[in-house]
Amino acid sequence: MSLQFSSTNQKKIETIFSRYPYKDAALLPVLWVAQEEFEYLHAEVRDLVAQTVGVSRSKVDSVISFYTMYNGEKVGTYHLQVCRTLSCHLAGAQDIVKAIENELHISSGETTPDGKFTLTEVECLGCCGNAPCMQVNIEKFHENINQEKVKNVITDLKNGKDIKQTF
Repeated sequence: MSLQFSSTNQKKIETIFSRYPYKDAALLPVLWVAQEEFEYLHAEVRDLVAQTVGVSRSKVDSVISFYTMYNGEKVGTYHLQVCRTLSCHLAGAQDIVKAIENELHISSGETTPDGKFTLTEVECLGCCGNAPCMQVNIEKFHENINQEKVKNVITDLKNGKDIKQTF
């Protein structure tokens, strides 16, 4: 296997291992380190993680497919994730998805041709009391979002403005 973690990330992984009784228990945080280093978890990265943690590749694949915070495929610079579980669905999450699709001319699961935006419908983002919600990348949450707010967020991102979380 030619792919390797950087020495900095190898040290991070060793520190992570020290917190767990067994290496395989560290699978989730090691996946996080891998995604930060390699941008997304393509096949070669999955193999590296499996070898590093001492689990099967199928175990790595099952974790990646279950948790929406892990990207098995390349995503855009701005990963727009809209919660689709019950609270958000009842509060109009489908309208939010449609507004994004119309604004960016892509469907859920797609990336814009310029690679800037990816739209994904995800399971619970933990904002049920303020539904519907959307997450941009992993650091910005937008609760009680509506179609107008979505358009403003996208416009700001297109113009390179730092967006603020909306609550």
